[in-house]
Amino acid sequence: MDIQWRKSSKSADAEDNNCLELAESGGEILMRESDNPDVVIRTTRAKLRAFLGGAKEGEFDDLA
Repeated sequence: MDIQWRKSSKSADAEDNNCLELAESGGEILMRESDNPDVVIRTTRAKLRAFLGGAKEGEFDDLA
């Protein structure tokens, strides 16, 4: 199965500008860091939606 990884258009392609990549496979959402692509986190759409909602509301701004 060929997984199509996606990253934000705000991510740079420079070597020192790594980013998170997302993909969908078998009904799951997959996440990985571009600088460590062998480590993949699996989650559901509902959990990702809840996280993104919190991020949009600034709940994690203190971590950035």
